Amino acid sequence: MEETLEILQENLAQALLDTAYMVVISAIIGVVLGTLIALLLYLTENRLFKPNRVVNTIVGFIVNAIRSLPFLILMVVLIPVAQLLLGDPYTPTGGAISLSIAAVPFFARIAESAFSEVDPGLLEAAISTGATTRQIICEAVFPQALPSFIRGVVLTIISLIGYSAMVGTIGAGGIGDMAIQYGYNR
Repeated sequence: MEETLEILQENLAQALLDTAYMVVISAIIGVVLGTLIALLLYLTENRLFKPNRVVNTIVGFIVNAIRSLPFLILMVVLIPVAQLLLGDPYTPTGGAISLSIAAVPFFARIAESAFSEVDPGLLEAAISTGATTRQIICEAVFPQALPSFIRGVVLTIISLIGYSAMVGTIGAGGIGDMAIQYGYNR
């Protein structure tokens, strides 16, 4: 018991910092890029804006393809990418690459759903006043979608915390790495 407490005292703080680092970086990247992709999907699907079936289908297919991969498979497939970008994929930054690539399409669908919940009547009213697409997005769509958008951010962060433990199991650091090193391997 004393040995376990000693290990926790020595390693838990760093493991939590590594996990927080991976989650925060991935959440920021996931929310920013996911929002942009969601806007692209929303604008190319909605008949009130600039419908473009080809763009919507291609981007939607890519988003769905990445989302449908089990995270464990995605993580293993992205090890060479992290190796190429960083030199060592088995770091918290290397883990953040896999987490970010998983977070972007996940959040894109959540944000697209939030945007789609906006009342079409509100959009038609904004269009009839001569508002530009940018004004409609910034002053009508975002404010109306904000509650669902925030719930999506929270859901994404919670998912990333769980995924970060999985990334840690392959040696990227964090609480997953600590659990494997000092729990499973002992």
